[in-house]
Amino acid sequence: MSAGLEVLCQHLSSYLAPAQIALVRDAYTFAERAHGQQMRRDGTPYITHPLAVAEILSAMHMDHQSLMAAMLHDVIEDTGVSKAELAQLFSAEVAELVDGVTKLEKVGHISKAEAQAENLRKMMLAMTKDIRVIIVKLADRLHNMRTLDVLKPEKRKRIAQETLDIYAPLANRLGMNEVRVELEDLCFFALFPMRAPLIQKAVKVAHGNRKEGVTNIRQALEKRLQDSGIKAKVIGREKHLLSIYQKMKDKQKSFDEIMDVYGFRVIVDSVDTCYRTLGVVHNLYKPIPGKFKDYIAIPKANGYQSLHSLLKGQRGVPIEVQIRTEAMEAMANNGIAAHWLYKDGFNHTSQARAREWMSSLLELQKNAGNSLDFIENVKIDLFPDEVYVFTPKGRIFTLPKGATPVDFAYAIHSDVGNSCIAAKVDSRLAALSLPLNTGQTVEIVTAPGASPNPHWLNFVITSKARTNIRNFLKEQQLSESVELGRRLLDKSLSAYGTRLHDIDAMVLQYALAELNFDSLDELLADIGLGNRAPQLVARRLLPEDIKEHSRPNARHLAITGTEGLVVSYARCCRPLPGDSIIGHLSAGRGVVIHRDACRNVVMELRDTPDKCMPLQWAKDINREFQSELRIELANQRGMLAEVAQSVAASDANIESINMQEKGAQHAVISMNLTVKNRIHLAQIIKRIRILSGVEKVTRTGLGRTVKSL
Repeated sequence: MSAGLEVLCQHLSSYLAPAQIALVRDAYTFAERAHGQQMRRDGTPYITHPLAVAEILSAMHMDHQSLMAAMLHDVIEDTGVSKAELAQLFSAEVAELVDGVTKLEKVGHISKAEAQAENLRKMMLAMTKDIRVIIVKLADRLHNMRTLDVLKPEKRKRIAQETLDIYAPLANRLGMNEVRVELEDLCFFALFPMRAPLIQKAVKVAHGNRKEGVTNIRQALEKRLQDSGIKAKVIGREKHLLSIYQKMKDKQKSFDEIMDVYGFRVIVDSVDTCYRTLGVVHNLYKPIPGKFKDYIAIPKANGYQSLHSLLKGQRGVPIEVQIRTEAMEAMANNGIAAHWLYKDGFNHTSQARAREWMSSLLELQKNAGNSLDFIENVKIDLFPDEVYVFTPKGRIFTLPKGATPVDFAYAIHSDVGNSCIAAKVDSRLAALSLPLNTGQTVEIVTAPGASPNPHWLNFVITSKARTNIRNFLKEQQLSESVELGRRLLDKSLSAYGTRLHDIDAMVLQYALAELNFDSLDELLADIGLGNRAPQLVARRLLPEDIKEHSRPNARHLAITGTEGLVVSYARCCRPLPGDSIIGHLSAGRGVVIHRDACRNVVMELRDTPDKCMPLQWAKDINREFQSELRIELANQRGMLAEVAQSVAASDANIESINMQEKGAQHAVISMNLTVKNRIHLAQIIKRIRILSGVEKVTRTGLGRTVKSL
């Protein structure tokens, strides 16, 4: 029996029953036998790794089942022992924990990134059923990071980057600060092997130089609190290496500027005493306005609670003070693991917050298209900075920094987000893209029948908002693609004198089976999305005699401008109602409309004629389209303003405008604007042409300049 196991069991005897310790021993013995002669990269027996993971968990006072899972966590993956075997030998609960941290076998030809995403998704879904899965996994990753030096630099950096992207933020999201800090600093050394030791050395020197200052401030705080009858423990707070480096980089500050701030933690007996202590501290040192945060009244998303205040000490020295209770200190350091470390009389806010977040993970899982999408959404959800905003009735919502009213609407409910049309921030109408700040009151204005705007994806930052918008647009695109596919197929069939509803049901079923579709809607959606040419499908549905003896009479499909996501307008030529147009079926996008003289569509007509179709504009189109103008003019004061005024007077909007000088006397304006149709654009051009100093106005597109309309 290993000496390390004996030391562990001795520690476990302080909080586990003898029968439970015996089960941990059994798990160790089984794992040792299963791993046999397997060795780690550093040449030590493999069993030393599971034992070290169990030691990390024992420091958190984790239960015996978690410790057994730590001992066994690699046996399914590395030794061929099955989950069923573990359940039979130990318990179903232990087997589930081990399975939760076990990687999937690599299936098929998926990429390394997809395999990694699949493994993370599996682990996170197991975590939603049993929170201990992630605690075991974090302990596993922590020991792997501690022993990373034996790996090749490329692999070392890849593992460190993954840890920094996923595992350290996960530890932070679950309030496990001590684990997070150690993971981050280990990643720092792996990713920046030259810089990390330099900063570590500089920190040691700075600590030596600051020792007297730290002692004086701590003693002053202790004396003032003692004089006020408050029992407190005052601890100097150290910054960890990665946070120092990130602040130097992000805030463009020198090492001396960052280390100039003295940090202290004051631990007291109750919430009431926290606020009394704050008053005493503010009497001793002057608080800096706007630098106070009350995380007791409004805890962070991971359950963290504390009072934070930045003060100005003697000779202007900045002093950061954090005030909290013993229970808050335990939660700040151990988060959800504090539930096992301090079972009696412990505040379970951290666990409640963790479970709330995990239930949101299940929602993400349902809506995510694939594992990579799911992991990207999880990464978005691991934001460390938060803002706290209120509903008009005073309900508090925690959002990531940079969140907008649309993110807030989806945080309330997905239906509120989907029907959002406007927002009021502090009783004033505000842009839906406005980043929110802590303390603001946000009211969402909704309307029946409203739907998400694809443009929202450019500014929303929460995974819930992004996933719901994408899902809505996906469903909308599917619905629109079915409708467009029906119109396209009907048009192709009508060229032969028939319609879709005239096709015999048996013929349709045979065609669907041959083309591998389960339903007509699936086929129509495929046509509408541009994946399949409607002419070819039409010919497949027609009897041979009609195909042989009928010459197709091509009819133009009418474009109404309301087709939605499955019809788009080519940027290369920017077609307008009134232009002669051709449609090109583009896979996944549906129909892309071009002007018939556009060089790109001329090439498509030559190379893939089956994917091109004649189109026409419907009457009375009520929407705006983008167009571009090139204006050559004399380079004189006020010309840009005159051109802009002429466009505005023509009831058009300028999307973007750029002016370039062409020598001392001449300039060229490139303008992107929205117009109703070709006639509207002609009116605008006419207005601009009569301005004094304008030499030439042309509509651009087609891969060359078009001089006239």
